[in-house]
Amino acid sequence: MAHDPVDVLIIGAGASGAAVAWSLADTRMRILCLEQGGIPDQRTFPTTGRDWETRRMGDFALSPNQRGLPEDYPINDDSSPIKVTNFNGVGGGTVLYAAHFPRLHPSDFRVRTLDGVAEDWPVDYETLEPFFVENDSMMGVSGLAGDPAYPAGKTPPMPAAPMGRSGRKLAEAFNARGWHWWPCDLAIATEDYEGRAKCINLGACISGCAQGAKGSVDLTYWPKALRKGVELRTHCRVREIQVDDAGMATGVVYFDENGTEQFQPAHVVVMATNGVGTPRLLLNSTSKRFPDGLANSSGLVGKNLMFHPYASIQGIFDEPLDGHNGPHKSILSQQFYETDPTRGFVRGYTFETSRGTGPVGTALAGMDWGHIPWGAGHHAAFRTLQDRVTSLFAICEDLPEEHNRVTLDPTLTDSDGIPAPRISYTLSENSKLMMTHAIARGTEVMEVAGAKQVMTTAPITLAGWHLLGTARMGTDPARSVVNEWGRSHDVRNLFIVDGSIFVTSGAANPTSTLQALALYIADQMKQRLANLFD
Repeated sequence: MAHDPVDVLIIGAGASGAAVAWSLADTRMRILCLEQGGIPDQRTFPTTGRDWETRRMGDFALSPNQRGLPEDYPINDDSSPIKVTNFNGVGGGTVLYAAHFPRLHPSDFRVRTLDGVAEDWPVDYETLEPFFVENDSMMGVSGLAGDPAYPAGKTPPMPAAPMGRSGRKLAEAFNARGWHWWPCDLAIATEDYEGRAKCINLGACISGCAQGAKGSVDLTYWPKALRKGVELRTHCRVREIQVDDAGMATGVVYFDENGTEQFQPAHVVVMATNGVGTPRLLLNSTSKRFPDGLANSSGLVGKNLMFHPYASIQGIFDEPLDGHNGPHKSILSQQFYETDPTRGFVRGYTFETSRGTGPVGTALAGMDWGHIPWGAGHHAAFRTLQDRVTSLFAICEDLPEEHNRVTLDPTLTDSDGIPAPRISYTLSENSKLMMTHAIARGTEVMEVAGAKQVMTTAPITLAGWHLLGTARMGTDPARSVVNEWGRSHDVRNLFIVDGSIFVTSGAANPTSTLQALALYIADQMKQRLANLFD
Protein backbone atom coordinates (compact mmCIF):
# COMPACT_ATOMS: atom_id res chain seq x y z
CA MET A 1 0.00 0.00 0.00
CA ALA A 2 1.07 3.58 -0.66
CA HIS A 3 0.04 6.78 1.10
CA ASP A 4 -0.23 10.38 -0.06
CA PRO A 5 3.14 12.15 -0.03
CA VAL A 6 4.17 14.19 3.00
CA ASP A 7 6.49 17.18 3.00
CA VAL A 8 8.73 15.87 5.79
CA LEU A 9 9.00 12.29 7.01
CA ILE A 10 10.82 11.79 10.32
CA ILE A 11 11.96 8.29 11.26
CA GLY A 12 12.08 7.89 15.03
CA ALA A 13 10.16 9.64 17.81
CA GLY A 14 12.95 9.89 20.40
CA ALA A 15 14.90 12.87 21.73
CA SER A 16 16.03 14.31 18.39
CA GLY A 17 13.03 13.29 16.29
CA ALA A 18 10.64 14.99 18.71
CA ALA A 19 12.69 18.19 18.77
CA VAL A 20 12.86 18.39 14.96
CA ALA A 21 9.15 17.65 14.59
CA TRP A 22 8.21 20.42 17.03
CA SER A 23 10.52 22.97 15.40
CA LEU A 24 9.64 22.20 11.78
CA ALA A 25 5.92 22.37 12.57
CA ASP A 26 6.30 26.17 12.47
CA THR A 27 6.53 25.89 8.68
CA ARG A 28 2.97 24.52 8.36
CA MET A 29 4.31 21.72 6.17
CA ARG A 30 2.74 18.29 6.40
CA ILE A 31 5.03 16.43 8.79
CA LEU A 32 4.78 12.75 9.63
CA CYS A 33 6.83 10.77 12.14
CA LEU A 34 7.07 6.98 11.97
CA GLU A 35 7.97 5.21 15.22
CA GLN A 36 8.47 1.44 15.53
CA GLY A 37 7.30 1.36 19.15
CA GLY A 38 4.21 2.58 20.94
CA ILE A 39 3.31 5.44 23.27
CA PRO A 40 4.45 4.85 26.88
CA ASP A 41 1.73 4.68 29.53
CA GLN A 42 2.89 6.04 32.89
CA ARG A 43 0.20 3.94 34.58
CA THR A 44 2.07 0.77 33.62
CA PHE A 45 5.57 1.87 34.66
CA PRO A 46 7.41 -0.33 37.19
CA THR A 47 7.21 2.19 40.04
CA THR A 48 3.44 1.77 40.12
CA GLY A 49 3.98 -1.66 41.72
CA ARG A 50 6.16 -3.37 44.30
CA ASP A 51 7.84 -5.52 41.66
CA TRP A 52 9.55 -2.52 40.06
CA GLU A 53 13.06 -3.95 40.44
CA THR A 54 12.05 -7.28 38.93
CA ARG A 55 10.50 -5.56 35.91
CA ARG A 56 13.78 -3.74 35.33
CA MET A 57 15.11 -7.15 34.37
CA GLY A 58 12.19 -7.96 32.06
CA ASP A 59 9.88 -5.73 30.04
CA PHE A 60 11.70 -2.58 31.25
CA ALA A 61 15.24 -3.92 30.94
CA LEU A 62 17.76 -1.55 29.39
CA SER A 63 18.91 -4.09 26.79
CA PRO A 64 16.59 -4.77 23.84
CA ASN A 65 18.02 -8.29 23.72
CA GLN A 66 16.79 -8.81 27.27
CA ARG A 67 13.39 -7.13 26.78
CA GLY A 68 12.61 -8.89 23.51
CA LEU A 69 9.41 -6.94 22.97
CA PRO A 70 7.72 -6.88 19.54
CA GLU A 71 8.92 -3.33 18.92
CA ASP A 72 12.54 -4.22 19.75
CA TYR A 73 15.10 -5.45 17.27
CA PRO A 74 17.92 -7.80 18.28
CA ILE A 75 21.51 -6.52 18.35
CA ASN A 76 24.51 -8.79 17.92
CA ASP A 77 27.00 -7.21 20.32
CA ASP A 78 28.99 -10.37 21.03
CA SER A 79 32.12 -8.68 19.65
CA SER A 80 31.96 -5.78 22.08
CA PRO A 81 32.84 -5.53 25.78
CA ILE A 82 30.11 -2.86 26.04
CA LYS A 83 26.53 -3.93 25.29
CA VAL A 84 23.96 -1.72 23.60
CA THR A 85 21.06 -0.33 25.64
CA ASN A 86 18.13 1.56 24.14
CA PHE A 87 14.36 1.92 24.20
CA ASN A 88 12.06 1.64 21.20
CA GLY A 89 8.94 3.74 21.52
CA VAL A 90 7.73 7.32 21.57
CA GLY A 91 10.27 9.12 23.74
CA GLY A 92 13.10 6.77 22.80
CA GLY A 93 15.93 6.62 25.27
CA THR A 94 14.51 9.51 27.32
CA VAL A 95 11.88 7.13 28.73
CA LEU A 96 14.57 5.09 30.52
CA TYR A 97 17.43 7.56 30.93
CA ALA A 98 18.53 8.99 34.28
CA ALA A 99 17.89 12.52 32.91
CA HIS A 100 21.43 13.72 33.56
CA PHE A 101 21.67 16.76 31.29
CA PRO A 102 25.18 18.25 30.99
CA ARG A 103 26.27 19.92 27.77
CA LEU A 104 29.43 19.26 25.82
CA HIS A 105 32.19 21.78 26.51
CA PRO A 106 33.47 24.35 23.97
CA SER A 107 36.69 22.33 23.75
CA ASP A 108 34.79 19.25 22.55
CA PHE A 109 34.15 20.91 19.21
CA ARG A 110 37.88 21.58 18.61
CA VAL A 111 39.58 18.33 19.60
CA ARG A 112 41.84 18.15 16.52
CA THR A 113 42.98 21.76 16.96
CA LEU A 114 43.58 21.44 20.70
CA ASP A 115 44.88 17.87 21.04
CA GLY A 116 45.78 16.63 17.58
CA VAL A 117 43.33 13.70 17.65
CA ALA A 118 39.94 12.92 16.11
CA GLU A 119 38.36 15.75 14.07
CA ASP A 120 37.03 19.23 14.70
CA TRP A 121 33.29 19.75 14.43
CA PRO A 122 31.92 22.03 11.69
CA VAL A 123 29.84 23.82 14.38
CA ASP A 124 30.86 25.19 17.78
CA TYR A 125 29.42 25.72 21.24
CA GLU A 126 28.56 29.35 20.57
CA THR A 127 26.49 28.39 17.52
CA LEU A 128 24.52 25.85 19.55
CA GLU A 129 24.13 27.95 22.70
CA PRO A 130 20.71 29.49 21.86
CA PHE A 131 19.43 26.01 21.06
CA PHE A 132 20.79 24.68 24.35
CA VAL A 133 18.79 27.40 26.11
CA GLU A 134 15.64 26.66 24.11
CA ASN A 135 15.96 22.95 24.79
CA ASP A 136 16.51 23.46 28.52
CA SER A 137 13.21 25.31 28.62
CA MET A 138 11.37 22.67 26.58
CA MET A 139 12.72 19.71 28.58
CA GLY A 140 12.42 21.40 31.96
CA VAL A 141 15.97 21.37 33.31
CA SER A 142 16.87 21.88 36.96
CA GLY A 143 20.32 22.99 38.12
CA LEU A 144 22.43 25.78 39.52
CA ALA A 145 23.86 28.67 37.52
CA GLY A 146 27.54 29.58 37.73
CA ASP A 147 29.33 26.27 37.08
CA PRO A 148 32.94 27.33 36.31
CA ALA A 149 33.35 24.33 33.97
CA TYR A 150 31.11 26.08 31.42
CA PRO A 151 30.94 29.54 29.81
CA ALA A 152 29.13 32.15 31.86
CA GLY A 153 25.40 32.50 31.39
CA LYS A 154 24.26 28.86 31.60
CA THR A 155 21.17 29.19 33.81
CA PRO A 156 18.76 26.24 34.15
CA PRO A 157 15.09 27.25 34.41
CA MET A 158 14.47 25.39 37.71
CA PRO A 159 16.38 25.07 41.00
CA ALA A 160 18.76 22.15 41.44
CA ALA A 161 17.59 18.87 42.92
CA PRO A 162 18.64 18.25 46.54
CA MET A 163 22.10 16.74 46.91
CA GLY A 164 20.98 14.22 49.49
CA ARG A 165 23.22 12.57 52.07
CA SER A 166 25.36 10.75 49.54
CA GLY A 167 25.84 13.84 47.38
CA ARG A 168 26.87 15.96 50.35
CA LYS A 169 29.30 13.31 51.60
CA LEU A 170 31.03 13.05 48.21
CA ALA A 171 30.98 16.83 47.71
CA GLU A 172 32.85 17.23 51.00
CA ALA A 173 35.42 14.72 49.77
CA PHE A 174 35.87 16.64 46.50
CA ASN A 175 36.34 19.80 48.58
CA ALA A 176 38.96 18.06 50.70
CA ARG A 177 40.88 17.18 47.52
CA GLY A 178 40.42 20.68 46.09
CA TRP A 179 38.61 19.31 43.03
CA HIS A 180 35.73 20.75 41.03
CA TRP A 181 32.18 19.61 41.71
CA TRP A 182 28.75 21.07 40.98
CA PRO A 183 25.09 20.08 41.35
CA CYS A 184 23.96 18.15 38.28
CA ASP A 185 21.81 19.63 35.58
CA LEU A 186 18.84 17.26 35.38
CA ALA A 187 15.86 17.11 33.03
CA ILE A 188 13.74 16.59 36.14
CA ALA A 189 11.17 19.05 37.46
CA THR A 190 12.02 20.24 40.96
CA GLU A 191 8.85 22.35 40.98
CA ASP A 192 5.59 22.09 39.07
CA TYR A 193 6.51 22.95 35.48
CA GLU A 194 4.29 23.36 32.43
CA GLY A 195 1.75 20.78 33.49
CA ARG A 196 4.28 18.34 34.93
CA ALA A 197 4.27 17.70 38.66
CA LYS A 198 7.54 18.00 40.55
CA CYS A 199 9.75 15.04 41.48
CA ILE A 200 8.59 13.10 44.55
CA ASN A 201 11.73 10.95 44.83
CA LEU A 202 10.35 7.66 43.57
CA GLY A 203 13.96 6.74 42.86
CA ALA A 204 13.47 4.63 39.74
CA CYS A 205 14.23 7.15 37.00
CA ILE A 206 15.70 4.56 34.65
CA SER A 207 12.52 2.47 34.78
CA GLY A 208 10.33 5.28 33.49
CA CYS A 209 8.94 8.10 35.66
CA ALA A 210 5.40 7.28 36.76
CA GLN A 211 5.15 10.76 38.32
CA GLY A 212 5.90 12.44 34.99
CA ALA A 213 8.49 14.71 36.58
CA LYS A 214 11.26 13.46 34.30
CA GLY A 215 11.64 15.27 30.98
CA SER A 216 11.02 12.47 28.51
CA VAL A 217 10.03 13.80 25.11
CA ASP A 218 6.70 11.95 25.10
CA LEU A 219 5.77 14.46 27.83
CA THR A 220 7.68 17.55 26.69
CA TYR A 221 8.05 17.96 22.93
CA TRP A 222 5.45 15.57 21.57
CA PRO A 223 2.27 17.06 23.07
CA LYS A 224 3.25 20.45 21.66
CA ALA A 225 4.27 19.03 18.28
CA LEU A 226 0.97 17.18 17.96
CA ARG A 227 -0.99 20.32 18.82
CA LYS A 228 0.90 22.04 16.00
CA GLY A 229 -0.39 19.45 13.56
CA VAL A 230 2.45 16.90 13.32
CA GLU A 231 1.20 13.37 12.64
CA LEU A 232 2.69 10.56 14.71
CA ARG A 233 2.21 7.01 13.44
CA THR A 234 3.30 4.30 15.91
CA HIS A 235 4.20 0.62 15.52
CA CYS A 236 5.67 1.36 12.08
CA ARG A 237 9.08 -0.22 11.44
CA VAL A 238 11.00 1.24 8.51
CA ARG A 239 12.87 -1.27 6.36
CA GLU A 240 14.56 1.00 3.81
CA ILE A 241 14.69 4.45 2.29
CA GLN A 242 14.13 4.45 -1.46
CA VAL A 243 15.70 6.81 -3.99
CA ASP A 244 15.05 7.74 -7.62
CA ASP A 245 17.49 7.68 -10.53
CA ALA A 246 18.65 11.19 -9.65
CA GLY A 247 19.67 10.06 -6.18
CA MET A 248 16.88 11.84 -4.29
CA ALA A 249 14.98 10.07 -1.52
CA THR A 250 11.40 9.30 -2.55
CA GLY A 251 10.09 7.81 0.69
CA VAL A 252 10.31 4.74 2.88
CA VAL A 253 9.11 1.17 2.93
CA TYR A 254 7.81 0.16 6.36
CA PHE A 255 5.83 -2.53 8.13
CA ASP A 256 2.72 -1.37 9.97
CA GLU A 257 1.37 -2.78 13.24
CA ASN A 258 -0.18 -5.70 11.35
CA GLY A 259 3.06 -6.57 9.57
CA THR A 260 1.73 -5.22 6.27
CA GLU A 261 4.30 -3.65 3.98
CA GLN A 262 3.56 0.00 3.20
CA PHE A 263 5.22 2.75 1.16
CA GLN A 264 5.19 6.31 2.45
CA PRO A 265 6.36 8.89 -0.12
CA ALA A 266 8.01 12.06 1.14
CA HIS A 267 9.77 15.14 -0.21
CA VAL A 268 12.24 15.25 2.71
CA VAL A 269 13.38 12.38 4.94
CA VAL A 270 14.84 13.03 8.41
CA MET A 271 16.55 10.20 10.29
CA ALA A 272 16.39 10.20 14.10
CA THR A 273 17.03 6.54 14.88
CA ASN A 274 20.19 6.69 17.06
CA GLY A 275 23.80 5.77 16.37
CA VAL A 276 22.98 2.11 15.77
CA GLY A 277 19.56 2.36 14.14
CA THR A 278 20.63 4.99 11.59
CA PRO A 279 23.58 3.07 10.08
CA ARG A 280 21.46 -0.09 10.17
CA LEU A 281 18.79 1.54 8.03
CA LEU A 282 21.24 3.30 5.69
CA LEU A 283 23.23 0.10 5.10
CA ASN A 284 20.01 -1.79 4.40
CA SER A 285 18.91 0.85 1.86
CA THR A 286 20.91 -0.36 -1.11
CA SER A 287 20.23 0.41 -4.77
CA LYS A 288 22.00 0.56 -8.10
CA ARG A 289 23.12 4.09 -7.27
CA PHE A 290 24.08 3.24 -3.67
CA PRO A 291 25.25 -0.40 -3.66
CA ASP A 292 27.14 0.02 -0.36
CA GLY A 293 24.30 1.67 1.49
CA LEU A 294 22.52 4.97 1.23
CA ALA A 295 24.57 8.16 1.71
CA ASN A 296 27.74 6.07 1.99
CA SER A 297 30.07 7.38 -0.70
CA SER A 298 32.59 8.13 2.07
CA GLY A 299 32.44 4.53 3.29
CA LEU A 300 31.98 5.90 6.83
CA VAL A 301 28.37 4.91 7.49
CA GLY A 302 28.51 2.70 10.57
CA LYS A 303 32.15 3.47 11.34
CA ASN A 304 33.63 5.52 14.23
CA LEU A 305 31.13 4.14 16.75
CA MET A 306 31.62 5.78 20.15
CA PHE A 307 30.04 4.45 23.36
CA HIS A 308 31.51 6.34 26.37
CA PRO A 309 33.27 3.62 28.41
CA TYR A 310 32.10 3.79 32.03
CA ALA A 311 34.12 3.03 35.15
CA SER A 312 32.28 2.31 38.39
CA ILE A 313 33.60 3.16 41.86
CA GLN A 314 31.27 2.08 44.66
CA GLY A 315 31.82 2.74 48.33
CA ILE A 316 30.32 0.94 51.35
CA PHE A 317 29.72 3.21 54.34
CA ASP A 318 28.91 2.55 58.00
CA GLU A 319 26.06 5.06 58.19
CA PRO A 320 22.78 5.08 56.23
CA LEU A 321 22.77 7.15 53.03
CA ASP A 322 19.98 7.71 50.50
CA GLY A 323 19.24 4.24 49.25
CA HIS A 324 17.30 4.48 46.00
CA ASN A 325 15.42 7.66 46.98
CA GLY A 326 15.60 10.80 44.88
CA PRO A 327 16.94 11.31 41.35
CA HIS A 328 19.84 8.99 40.54
CA LYS A 329 22.26 11.86 39.96
CA SER A 330 23.05 14.64 42.42
CA ILE A 331 26.52 16.10 41.73
CA LEU A 332 29.26 15.80 39.12
CA SER A 333 32.94 16.62 38.95
CA GLN A 334 34.68 17.74 35.77
CA GLN A 335 38.08 18.16 37.41
CA PHE A 336 39.54 15.73 34.87
CA TYR A 337 37.52 16.71 31.79
CA GLU A 338 40.15 18.54 29.75
CA THR A 339 43.45 17.15 28.47
CA ASP A 340 46.43 17.17 30.84
CA PRO A 341 49.57 15.69 29.18
CA THR A 342 50.95 14.57 32.54
CA ARG A 343 48.22 11.94 32.85
CA GLY A 344 49.41 9.93 29.86
CA PHE A 345 46.19 10.11 27.81
CA VAL A 346 44.30 12.73 25.81
CA ARG A 347 40.93 14.22 26.68
CA GLY A 348 39.25 13.20 29.93
CA TYR A 349 36.20 12.17 31.89
CA THR A 350 33.37 13.32 34.13
CA PHE A 351 32.60 11.89 37.54
CA GLU A 352 28.87 11.63 38.19
CA THR A 353 27.41 10.41 41.45
CA SER A 354 24.65 7.84 41.72
CA ARG A 355 22.62 7.13 44.81
CA GLY A 356 22.12 3.58 46.04
CA THR A 357 19.92 0.84 44.63
CA GLY A 358 16.74 -0.78 45.90
CA PRO A 359 16.66 -3.97 47.99
CA VAL A 360 16.84 -6.40 45.07
CA GLY A 361 19.68 -4.49 43.42
CA THR A 362 21.55 -4.34 46.70
CA ALA A 363 21.14 -8.08 47.30
CA LEU A 364 22.29 -8.99 43.80
CA ALA A 365 25.30 -6.67 43.96
CA GLY A 366 26.20 -7.92 47.44
CA MET A 367 26.16 -11.54 46.30
CA ASP A 368 28.21 -10.65 43.24
CA TRP A 369 30.81 -8.97 45.47
CA GLY A 370 30.84 -11.96 47.83
CA HIS A 371 29.48 -9.85 50.71
CA ILE A 372 26.11 -11.57 51.03
CA PRO A 373 25.89 -15.37 51.39
CA TRP A 374 22.97 -17.65 50.63
CA GLY A 375 21.33 -19.22 53.67
CA ALA A 376 22.49 -18.43 57.19
CA GLY A 377 23.70 -14.87 57.59
CA HIS A 378 22.03 -13.60 54.40
CA HIS A 379 19.78 -11.04 56.06
CA ALA A 380 22.38 -9.80 58.51
CA ALA A 381 24.88 -9.25 55.69
CA PHE A 382 22.20 -7.58 53.58
CA ARG A 383 21.54 -5.04 56.33
CA THR A 384 25.20 -3.96 56.25
CA LEU A 385 24.75 -2.89 52.60
CA GLN A 386 21.20 -1.65 52.18
CA ASP A 387 21.19 2.18 52.03
CA ARG A 388 24.92 2.17 52.75
CA VAL A 389 26.35 2.03 49.22
CA THR A 390 26.84 5.00 46.91
CA SER A 391 28.61 5.28 43.59
CA LEU A 392 30.79 7.39 41.37
CA PHE A 393 30.68 6.70 37.66
CA ALA A 394 33.39 8.00 35.37
CA ILE A 395 32.01 8.71 31.91
CA CYS A 396 35.11 8.57 29.72
CA GLU A 397 35.50 10.28 26.36
CA ASP A 398 35.61 7.74 23.55
CA LEU A 399 37.72 8.76 20.55
CA PRO A 400 36.44 7.88 17.05
CA GLU A 401 38.13 4.86 15.49
CA GLU A 402 36.98 3.43 12.17
CA HIS A 403 37.31 -0.20 13.25
CA ASN A 404 34.61 0.41 15.89
CA ARG A 405 31.56 0.01 13.75
CA VAL A 406 28.00 -1.07 13.07
CA THR A 407 27.36 -3.49 10.20
CA LEU A 408 24.46 -5.73 9.18
CA ASP A 409 24.43 -9.19 10.69
CA PRO A 410 24.41 -11.86 7.94
CA THR A 411 21.87 -14.12 9.68
CA LEU A 412 20.16 -12.36 12.61
CA THR A 413 16.95 -10.47 11.77
CA ASP A 414 14.08 -8.78 13.57
CA SER A 415 10.53 -10.12 13.51
CA ASP A 416 9.91 -8.47 10.11
CA GLY A 417 12.96 -10.08 8.52
CA ILE A 418 15.07 -6.89 8.50
CA PRO A 419 18.79 -7.58 9.12
CA ALA A 420 19.84 -6.83 12.68
CA PRO A 421 22.82 -4.61 13.50
CA ARG A 422 26.13 -6.17 14.45
CA ILE A 423 28.55 -4.31 16.73
CA SER A 424 32.32 -4.62 16.45
CA TYR A 425 34.03 -2.58 19.15
CA THR A 426 37.27 -2.67 21.12
CA LEU A 427 38.52 -0.40 23.87
CA SER A 428 41.39 1.84 22.87
CA GLU A 429 44.56 2.10 24.93
CA ASN A 430 43.62 5.72 25.58
CA SER A 431 40.29 4.63 27.08
CA LYS A 432 41.97 1.97 29.22
CA LEU A 433 44.45 4.49 30.61
CA MET A 434 41.64 6.93 31.27
CA MET A 435 39.57 4.38 33.18
CA THR A 436 42.60 3.35 35.25
CA HIS A 437 43.13 7.00 36.18
CA ALA A 438 39.43 7.44 36.98
CA ILE A 439 39.35 4.40 39.25
CA ALA A 440 42.40 5.64 41.17
CA ARG A 441 41.00 9.16 41.63
CA GLY A 442 37.49 7.88 42.37
CA THR A 443 38.85 5.52 45.01
CA GLU A 444 40.61 8.49 46.62
CA VAL A 445 37.31 10.36 46.83
CA MET A 446 35.49 7.39 48.34
CA GLU A 447 38.20 6.86 50.93
CA VAL A 448 38.30 10.54 51.87
CA ALA A 449 34.49 10.42 52.17
CA GLY A 450 34.84 7.61 54.70
CA ALA A 451 34.02 4.49 52.71
CA LYS A 452 35.11 1.39 54.60
CA GLN A 453 35.45 -0.57 51.39
CA VAL A 454 35.57 0.33 47.68
CA MET A 455 34.60 -1.89 44.71
CA THR A 456 35.50 -0.96 41.15
CA THR A 457 34.56 -2.14 37.67
CA ALA A 458 35.81 -0.99 34.26
CA PRO A 459 34.29 -0.96 31.81
CA ILE A 460 30.69 -1.49 32.87
CA THR A 461 29.32 -4.07 30.47
CA LEU A 462 25.69 -3.01 30.18
CA ALA A 463 26.49 0.65 29.57
CA GLY A 464 26.04 1.23 25.84
CA TRP A 465 23.59 4.07 26.47
CA HIS A 466 25.29 6.62 24.24
CA LEU A 467 25.42 5.60 20.58
CA LEU A 468 27.47 8.15 18.68
CA GLY A 469 29.55 8.92 15.62
CA THR A 470 28.40 6.47 12.94
CA ALA A 471 27.29 9.10 10.37
CA ARG A 472 29.31 12.11 11.41
CA MET A 473 29.10 15.77 10.39
CA GLY A 474 31.78 17.49 8.34
CA THR A 475 32.48 19.78 5.43
CA ASP A 476 34.53 17.20 3.49
CA PRO A 477 32.28 14.58 1.80
CA ALA A 478 35.20 12.14 1.80
CA ARG A 479 35.51 12.34 5.61
CA SER A 480 31.89 12.70 6.73
CA VAL A 481 28.32 11.59 5.98
CA VAL A 482 26.35 14.82 6.52
CA ASN A 483 27.32 18.47 6.13
CA GLU A 484 27.50 21.18 8.77
CA TRP A 485 23.71 21.45 8.97
CA GLY A 486 22.81 17.79 8.92
CA ARG A 487 22.11 17.23 5.22
CA SER A 488 23.55 14.16 3.54
CA HIS A 489 26.40 14.93 1.16
CA ASP A 490 25.05 12.28 -1.23
CA VAL A 491 21.27 12.65 -0.97
CA ARG A 492 20.15 16.27 -0.93
CA ASN A 493 16.76 15.67 0.69
CA LEU A 494 18.03 13.33 3.43
CA PHE A 495 18.89 14.71 6.87
CA ILE A 496 20.24 13.05 10.03
CA VAL A 497 19.70 14.58 13.47
CA ASP A 498 20.55 11.87 16.02
CA GLY A 499 23.73 10.94 17.90
CA SER A 500 25.25 9.31 14.83
CA ILE A 501 26.28 12.77 13.54
CA PHE A 502 28.53 13.46 16.55
CA VAL A 503 32.14 14.01 15.49
CA THR A 504 33.57 13.38 18.96
CA SER A 505 31.86 12.07 22.08
CA GLY A 506 33.03 14.46 24.77
CA ALA A 507 32.85 13.18 28.32
CA ALA A 508 29.25 14.08 29.06
CA ASN A 509 25.85 12.50 28.55
CA PRO A 510 24.86 13.51 25.02
CA THR A 511 21.10 14.14 25.15
CA SER A 512 21.30 17.88 25.77
CA THR A 513 23.77 18.36 22.90
CA LEU A 514 22.01 16.07 20.41
CA GLN A 515 18.72 17.89 20.99
CA ALA A 516 20.43 21.27 20.57
CA LEU A 517 21.90 19.94 17.32
CA ALA A 518 18.47 18.77 16.18
CA LEU A 519 16.97 22.20 16.89
CA TYR A 520 19.88 23.85 15.07
CA ILE A 521 19.43 21.62 12.02
CA ALA A 522 15.67 22.32 11.98
CA ASP A 523 16.42 26.03 12.17
CA GLN A 524 18.86 25.76 9.27
CA MET A 525 16.22 23.91 7.25
CA LYS A 526 13.65 26.62 7.94
CA GLN A 527 16.09 29.35 6.91
CA ARG A 528 16.89 27.52 3.66
CA LEU A 529 13.41 26.37 2.60
CA ALA A 530 13.62 28.26 -0.71
CA ASN A 531 16.83 26.48 -1.72
CA LEU A 532 16.93 23.46 0.60
CA PHE A 533 18.25 21.09 -2.06
CA ASP A 534 20.77 23.39 -3.74
